Amino acid sequence: MTTDTTTKDATPGSNPPGETVLDARGVTMRFGGLTAVRNVNLTVNSGEIVGLIGPNGAGKTTFFNCLTGLYIPTEGEVRYKGQILPPKSFKVTAAGIARTFQNIRLFANMTVLENVLVGRHTRTKEGLWSALLRGPGFHKAEKASRERAMELLEFVGLDAKAEHLARNLPYGEQRKLEIARALASEPGLLLLDEPTAGMNPQETRTTEELVFAIRDKGIAVLVIEHDMRFIFNLCDRVAVLVQGEKLVEGDSATVQGDERVVAAYLGEPFEDAPGKDEVAEVEAAEAHAEPSKDTAPGKENDR
Repeated sequence: MTTDTTTKDATPGSNPPGETVLDARGVTMRFGGLTAVRNVNLTVNSGEIVGLIGPNGAGKTTFFNCLTGLYIPTEGEVRYKGQILPPKSFKVTAAGIARTFQNIRLFANMTVLENVLVGRHTRTKEGLWSALLRGPGFHKAEKASRERAMELLEFVGLDAKAEHLARNLPYGEQRKLEIARALASEPGLLLLDEPTAGMNPQETRTTEELVFAIRDKGIAVLVIEHDMRFIFNLCDRVAVLVQGEKLVEGDSATVQGDERVVAAYLGEPFEDAPGKDEVAEVEAAEAHAEPSKDTAPGKENDR
Protein backbone atom coordinates (compact mmCIF):
# COMPACT_ATOMS: atom_id res chain seq x y z
CA MET A 1 0.00 0.00 0.00
CA THR A 2 2.67 2.52 1.01
CA THR A 3 6.29 2.76 2.08
CA ASP A 4 7.18 1.97 5.69
CA THR A 5 8.85 4.89 7.50
CA THR A 6 9.72 3.17 10.82
CA THR A 7 13.26 2.21 11.63
CA LYS A 8 14.48 -1.35 12.13
CA ASP A 9 17.06 -0.48 14.80
CA ALA A 10 14.66 -0.16 17.73
CA THR A 11 11.13 -1.04 18.67
CA PRO A 12 8.96 1.34 16.61
CA GLY A 13 7.28 3.98 18.76
CA SER A 14 9.33 3.18 21.86
CA ASN A 15 10.26 5.99 24.25
CA PRO A 16 13.60 6.90 25.88
CA PRO A 17 13.66 6.16 29.65
CA GLY A 18 12.40 8.99 31.84
CA GLU A 19 10.72 10.92 29.04
CA THR A 20 7.39 12.66 29.65
CA VAL A 21 5.25 11.26 26.87
CA LEU A 22 1.89 12.90 27.66
CA ASP A 23 1.40 16.21 29.45
CA ALA A 24 -2.22 17.38 29.70
CA ARG A 25 -2.56 20.77 31.38
CA GLY A 26 -5.78 22.35 32.56
CA VAL A 27 -7.93 20.37 30.13
CA THR A 28 -11.55 21.55 30.28
CA MET A 29 -14.40 20.44 28.03
CA ARG A 30 -17.78 22.14 28.00
CA PHE A 31 -20.90 21.16 26.08
CA GLY A 32 -23.01 24.29 26.06
CA GLY A 33 -23.53 25.19 29.72
CA LEU A 34 -22.34 21.80 31.01
CA THR A 35 -18.76 21.13 32.02
CA ALA A 36 -17.89 17.47 31.47
CA VAL A 37 -14.16 17.84 32.22
CA ARG A 38 -12.79 20.60 34.41
CA ASN A 39 -9.15 21.67 34.70
CA VAL A 40 -7.62 18.18 34.57
CA ASN A 41 -3.85 17.80 34.69
CA LEU A 42 -2.27 14.44 33.90
CA THR A 43 1.15 13.20 32.84
CA VAL A 44 2.26 9.82 31.54
CA ASN A 45 5.95 9.00 31.44
CA SER A 46 7.82 6.43 29.38
CA GLY A 47 7.68 2.95 30.87
CA GLU A 48 4.48 3.74 32.78
CA ILE A 49 1.00 2.29 32.80
CA VAL A 50 -1.39 4.89 34.19
CA GLY A 51 -5.02 4.19 35.04
CA LEU A 52 -7.99 6.55 34.83
CA ILE A 53 -11.02 5.54 36.89
CA GLY A 54 -14.24 7.08 38.14
CA PRO A 55 -17.99 6.46 38.34
CA ASN A 56 -20.18 6.56 35.23
CA GLY A 57 -20.49 10.10 33.93
CA ALA A 58 -17.18 11.16 35.47
CA GLY A 59 -15.83 12.40 32.13
CA LYS A 60 -13.23 9.71 31.47
CA THR A 61 -14.05 9.04 27.82
CA THR A 62 -14.57 12.75 27.18
CA PHE A 63 -11.06 13.34 28.51
CA PHE A 64 -9.72 10.60 26.22
CA ASN A 65 -11.46 12.27 23.28
CA CYS A 66 -9.73 15.55 24.17
CA LEU A 67 -6.36 13.79 24.18
CA THR A 68 -6.88 12.22 20.75
CA GLY A 69 -8.33 15.13 18.77
CA LEU A 70 -11.91 13.89 18.60
CA TYR A 71 -12.87 16.85 20.78
CA ILE A 72 -11.14 20.22 20.86
CA PRO A 73 -10.76 21.17 24.55
CA THR A 74 -12.56 24.34 25.56
CA GLU A 75 -9.54 25.25 27.66
CA GLY A 76 -6.10 23.83 28.34
CA GLU A 77 -3.55 22.07 26.17
CA VAL A 78 -2.28 18.58 25.45
CA ARG A 79 1.40 17.97 24.73
CA TYR A 80 2.99 14.82 23.34
CA LYS A 81 6.73 14.63 23.93
CA GLY A 82 6.79 18.39 24.49
CA GLN A 83 4.82 19.38 21.39
CA ILE A 84 1.27 20.72 21.53
CA LEU A 85 -0.99 18.31 19.68
CA PRO A 86 -3.00 19.55 16.70
CA PRO A 87 -6.81 19.35 17.12
CA LYS A 88 -7.24 16.70 14.40
CA SER A 89 -7.40 13.00 15.15
CA PHE A 90 -5.35 11.82 12.18
CA LYS A 91 -2.56 14.26 13.07
CA VAL A 92 -2.62 13.08 16.67
CA THR A 93 -2.19 9.52 15.40
CA ALA A 94 0.67 10.59 13.15
CA ALA A 95 2.32 12.29 16.13
CA GLY A 96 2.36 9.01 18.04
CA ILE A 97 -0.84 8.49 20.06
CA ALA A 98 -3.11 5.54 19.30
CA ARG A 99 -6.31 4.43 21.02
CA THR A 100 -9.00 1.80 21.24
CA PHE A 101 -12.66 2.46 21.97
CA GLN A 102 -15.09 1.28 24.62
CA ASN A 103 -17.29 -0.07 21.83
CA ILE A 104 -15.28 -2.17 19.38
CA ARG A 105 -14.86 -0.41 16.02
CA LEU A 106 -13.42 -2.95 13.62
CA PHE A 107 -14.03 -3.24 9.89
CA ALA A 108 -16.26 -6.28 10.25
CA ASN A 109 -16.20 -7.39 6.60
CA MET A 110 -12.44 -7.09 6.25
CA THR A 111 -10.01 -9.80 7.26
CA VAL A 112 -8.00 -9.69 10.47
CA LEU A 113 -4.87 -8.87 8.47
CA GLU A 114 -6.60 -6.14 6.46
CA ASN A 115 -7.78 -4.47 9.68
CA VAL A 116 -4.19 -4.21 10.89
CA LEU A 117 -2.99 -2.97 7.49
CA VAL A 118 -5.49 -0.12 7.76
CA GLY A 119 -3.72 0.94 10.94
CA ARG A 120 -0.42 1.18 9.03
CA HIS A 121 -1.49 4.11 6.86
CA THR A 122 0.04 6.83 9.07
CA ARG A 123 3.45 5.16 8.84
CA THR A 124 3.60 4.86 5.06
CA LYS A 125 4.35 7.43 2.38
CA GLU A 126 3.62 5.98 -1.04
CA GLY A 127 1.32 8.28 -2.99
CA LEU A 128 -1.43 7.92 -5.56
CA TRP A 129 0.83 7.45 -8.59
CA SER A 130 2.86 4.76 -6.89
CA ALA A 131 -0.32 2.89 -6.01
CA LEU A 132 -1.71 3.24 -9.55
CA LEU A 133 1.50 2.27 -11.35
CA ARG A 134 2.31 -0.52 -8.89
CA GLY A 135 6.03 -0.34 -9.53
CA PRO A 136 8.81 -2.04 -7.55
CA GLY A 137 8.63 0.56 -4.78
CA PHE A 138 4.95 -0.08 -4.24
CA HIS A 139 5.37 -3.85 -4.02
CA LYS A 140 8.30 -3.50 -1.63
CA ALA A 141 6.25 -1.21 0.61
CA GLU A 142 3.26 -3.54 0.46
CA LYS A 143 5.43 -6.49 1.49
CA ALA A 144 6.95 -4.54 4.39
CA SER A 145 3.53 -3.50 5.66
CA ARG A 146 2.20 -7.05 5.51
CA GLU A 147 5.25 -8.37 7.35
CA ARG A 148 4.85 -5.79 10.11
CA ALA A 149 1.12 -6.50 10.37
CA MET A 150 1.79 -10.22 10.73
CA GLU A 151 4.37 -9.49 13.45
CA LEU A 152 1.71 -7.60 15.38
CA LEU A 153 -0.84 -10.37 14.91
CA GLU A 154 1.68 -12.85 16.24
CA PHE A 155 2.34 -10.51 19.19
CA VAL A 156 -1.35 -10.51 20.19
CA GLY A 157 -1.83 -14.19 19.33
CA LEU A 158 -3.95 -13.83 16.19
CA ASP A 159 -1.49 -14.73 13.42
CA ALA A 160 -3.26 -18.05 12.77
CA LYS A 161 -6.48 -16.15 12.03
CA ALA A 162 -5.03 -13.52 9.69
CA GLU A 163 -7.38 -14.43 6.83
CA HIS A 164 -10.52 -14.75 8.97
CA LEU A 165 -13.16 -12.04 8.74
CA ALA A 166 -13.04 -9.76 11.77
CA ARG A 167 -16.75 -10.27 12.43
CA ASN A 168 -16.19 -14.00 12.93
CA LEU A 169 -13.73 -13.60 15.79
CA PRO A 170 -14.86 -14.24 19.37
CA TYR A 171 -15.37 -11.11 21.45
CA GLY A 172 -12.07 -11.35 23.32
CA GLU A 173 -10.13 -11.77 20.09
CA GLN A 174 -11.87 -8.77 18.54
CA ARG A 175 -10.52 -6.76 21.45
CA LYS A 176 -7.02 -8.08 20.72
CA LEU A 177 -7.41 -7.19 17.06
CA GLU A 178 -8.37 -3.63 17.91
CA ILE A 179 -5.22 -3.34 20.03
CA ALA A 180 -3.11 -4.79 17.19
CA ARG A 181 -4.58 -2.26 14.76
CA ALA A 182 -3.78 0.59 17.18
CA LEU A 183 -0.22 -0.69 17.55
CA ALA A 184 0.14 -0.74 13.75
CA SER A 185 0.51 3.05 13.80
CA GLU A 186 3.68 2.56 15.92
CA PRO A 187 2.56 4.75 18.83
CA GLY A 188 4.65 5.98 21.72
CA LEU A 189 1.47 6.18 23.81
CA LEU A 190 -1.47 3.77 23.69
CA LEU A 191 -4.84 4.76 25.15
CA LEU A 192 -7.13 1.86 26.06
CA ASP A 193 -10.81 2.60 26.76
CA GLU A 194 -12.23 -0.23 28.89
CA PRO A 195 -10.20 -3.02 27.25
CA THR A 196 -11.68 -5.77 29.45
CA ALA A 197 -15.35 -4.75 29.23
CA GLY A 198 -17.48 -7.87 28.79
CA MET A 199 -14.57 -10.28 29.29
CA ASN A 200 -14.45 -13.34 31.50
CA PRO A 201 -11.67 -13.68 34.14
CA GLN A 202 -9.36 -15.66 31.83
CA GLU A 203 -9.70 -13.13 29.02
CA THR A 204 -9.07 -10.32 31.50
CA ARG A 205 -5.88 -12.00 32.70
CA THR A 206 -4.72 -12.43 29.09
CA THR A 207 -5.37 -8.75 28.42
CA GLU A 208 -3.39 -7.79 31.51
CA GLU A 209 -0.42 -9.81 30.26
CA LEU A 210 -0.73 -8.20 26.83
CA VAL A 211 -0.67 -4.68 28.30
CA PHE A 212 2.45 -5.54 30.31
CA ALA A 213 4.06 -6.83 27.12
CA ILE A 214 3.19 -3.59 25.32
CA ARG A 215 4.77 -1.59 28.15
CA ASP A 216 7.85 -3.80 27.97
CA LYS A 217 8.24 -2.78 24.31
CA GLY A 218 8.72 0.83 25.45
CA ILE A 219 5.18 2.05 24.76
CA ALA A 220 3.51 4.08 27.52
CA VAL A 221 -0.10 3.15 28.31
CA LEU A 222 -3.07 5.11 29.66
CA VAL A 223 -6.10 2.96 30.43
CA ILE A 224 -9.73 3.54 31.45
CA GLU A 225 -11.33 0.59 33.21
CA HIS A 226 -14.15 -0.24 35.62
CA ASP A 227 -12.56 -3.50 36.79
CA MET A 228 -10.74 -2.27 39.89
CA ARG A 229 -8.77 -5.48 40.40
CA PHE A 230 -7.46 -5.20 36.84
CA ILE A 231 -6.53 -1.53 37.27
CA PHE A 232 -4.79 -1.87 40.61
CA ASN A 233 -2.83 -4.95 39.50
CA LEU A 234 -1.79 -3.25 36.27
CA CYS A 235 -1.03 0.40 36.89
CA ASP A 236 1.93 2.28 38.32
CA ARG A 237 -0.31 5.27 39.05
CA VAL A 238 -4.07 5.77 39.09
CA ALA A 239 -6.01 9.03 38.70
CA VAL A 240 -9.64 9.30 39.80
CA LEU A 241 -12.15 11.54 38.03
CA VAL A 242 -15.41 12.51 39.71
CA GLN A 243 -17.80 14.86 37.94
CA GLY A 244 -15.07 15.78 35.48
CA GLU A 245 -12.51 16.81 38.10
CA LYS A 246 -9.45 14.92 39.24
CA LEU A 247 -10.14 13.88 42.81
CA VAL A 248 -6.89 12.13 43.66
CA GLU A 249 -3.88 10.58 41.94
CA GLY A 250 -1.29 8.15 43.25
CA ASP A 251 -0.27 4.54 43.55
CA SER A 252 -2.83 1.80 44.14
CA ALA A 253 -2.54 1.91 47.92
CA THR A 254 -3.01 5.69 48.05
CA VAL A 255 -6.08 5.64 45.83
CA GLN A 256 -7.73 2.65 47.48
CA GLY A 257 -7.24 4.19 50.91
CA ASP A 258 -8.78 7.57 50.02
CA GLU A 259 -12.17 7.94 51.70
CA ARG A 260 -13.44 10.24 48.94
CA VAL A 261 -12.80 7.55 46.34
CA VAL A 262 -14.64 4.96 48.40
CA ALA A 263 -17.54 7.38 48.87
CA ALA A 264 -17.72 8.19 45.15
CA TYR A 265 -17.98 4.52 44.19
CA LEU A 266 -20.48 3.70 46.95
CA GLY A 267 -22.63 6.66 45.99
CA GLU A 268 -22.15 8.37 49.34
CA PRO A 269 -21.76 12.15 49.34
CA PHE A 270 -18.52 13.82 50.39
CA GLU A 271 -17.67 17.48 50.74
CA ASP A 272 -18.41 19.39 47.51
CA ALA A 273 -19.65 16.20 45.83
CA PRO A 274 -22.01 16.77 42.86
CA GLY A 275 -25.67 15.89 43.22
CA LYS A 276 -27.42 13.17 41.19
CA ASP A 277 -28.97 15.72 38.83
CA GLU A 278 -25.55 17.14 37.95
CA VAL A 279 -24.13 13.68 37.30
CA ALA A 280 -27.09 12.81 35.05
CA GLU A 281 -26.63 16.02 33.04
CA VAL A 282 -22.96 15.30 32.36
CA GLU A 283 -23.72 11.68 31.39
CA ALA A 284 -26.30 12.92 28.88
CA ALA A 285 -23.92 15.54 27.46
CA GLU A 286 -21.17 12.96 26.95
CA ALA A 287 -23.56 10.49 25.33
CA HIS A 288 -24.84 13.00 22.76
CA ALA A 289 -21.68 15.01 22.10
CA GLU A 290 -20.51 15.24 18.51
CA PRO A 291 -16.83 14.81 17.55
CA SER A 292 -14.98 17.89 16.33
CA LYS A 293 -15.78 19.04 12.80
CA ASP A 294 -12.21 18.16 11.84
CA THR A 295 -13.04 14.49 12.28
CA ALA A 296 -14.74 13.06 9.19
CA PRO A 297 -16.79 9.85 9.42
CA GLY A 298 -14.43 6.95 9.91
CA LYS A 299 -11.56 9.23 10.91
CA GLU A 300 -12.11 8.32 14.57
CA ASN A 301 -10.10 5.23 13.73
CA ASP A 302 -7.12 7.30 12.57
CA ARG A 303 -5.29 6.10 15.64
